[in-house]
Amino acid sequence: MTTVLASNAPLRPRPKPGILDIVAYVGGKSKIDGIAHPLKLSSNENILGCSPSAAAAFVETASQLNLYPDGRSNLLRAAVAQHFKLEPDRLIFGCGSDEIFTLLAQVYCEPGDNVVQGQYGFLAYRIAARGAGAAVRFAREPNLRVDVNAVLDEVDERTRIVYIANPANPTGTWLSGAEIQTLHDRLPPNVILVLDGAYAEFAEDDAYDDGIALARRSENVVVTRTFSKIHGLAALRVGWAYGPLAITEAMELIRAPFNVNLPAEASAVAALGDEDFVEQSLALIRQWRPWLSQQLGGLGLEVFPSQANFVLARFPDAPGRTAREAEAYLASKGILVRGLSNYGLSDSLRITIGLEAHNRAVVEALGPFMNQ
Repeated sequence: MTTVLASNAPLRPRPKPGILDIVAYVGGKSKIDGIAHPLKLSSNENILGCSPSAAAAFVETASQLNLYPDGRSNLLRAAVAQHFKLEPDRLIFGCGSDEIFTLLAQVYCEPGDNVVQGQYGFLAYRIAARGAGAAVRFAREPNLRVDVNAVLDEVDERTRIVYIANPANPTGTWLSGAEIQTLHDRLPPNVILVLDGAYAEFAEDDAYDDGIALARRSENVVVTRTFSKIHGLAALRVGWAYGPLAITEAMELIRAPFNVNLPAEASAVAALGDEDFVEQSLALIRQWRPWLSQQLGGLGLEVFPSQANFVLARFPDAPGRTAREAEAYLASKGILVRGLSNYGLSDSLRITIGLEAHNRAVVEALGPFMNQ
């Protein structure tokens, strides 16, 4: 049978519907023209670097670069299972948490379905959903905080996944364990609740819960974590998820082979065992997160409570003192922070917690800017 094409119809490969409507993810800026080594506080990286043990493990793999990694990441699987007291067969590993969000959407969503996320939720969720052909519904976030009732209002019979970052990026706000439990209790049992814990280690509020116990006893809860933040291995892209065996086994069927490379796995195992480095990283945040919040507030900025390794500051809507102008002004001083126009927060900047000198440099630079 011969297909007849219109004479003016170009014959070329075409992406499936919706792909070209996706807005690609853009990370925090890392360069400033004319400044060789800017202070980068734009990507929530660990300012202390990574564990010396992790760095040594990376170097030790240099003689094995001709070898494929273990496709099941069994050394890392055993280390994570032991550290968090989890069942190893319920774990899945990814090239960062982002790959896990995508795997979930690819396995459970099809055209006509939808996922629900917070109004200011992490951009990777919507990209994963739209790549699978699903629509994205945004639940309003009063005071930049996920509202359980607003999330539930967006759920319907075609909802397949609810993505919740806890603590949230880019806001730093969080939900209590009781709120997460309420959300789960009221979700239909066929909807997967994904709890993104990229910043879980930084959350020390008494009401916070990382969701692992909920995932253990539930058939529709998946908890994700990353080695990029507290462990400082952002360059190596290692993430993992824990959930019901039926879900992780389905994801394994389409997971790319060897998606966690050998140096990344070795470094992650070493990082997990270096509790001193983790404690040093947490001590830095404990000391300087409240200080930076207080100092920025003293400059007249609205600073939102954070349980992550960054703070979010809202700037006035006044010519000469807007967030966009503040970002440019800080860049002129060699300081990179994250503008949030792509999140719908054009009036705010996200600032990673740095060392003492870094945090003081931000405040000292913003003082004249806010008082001009």
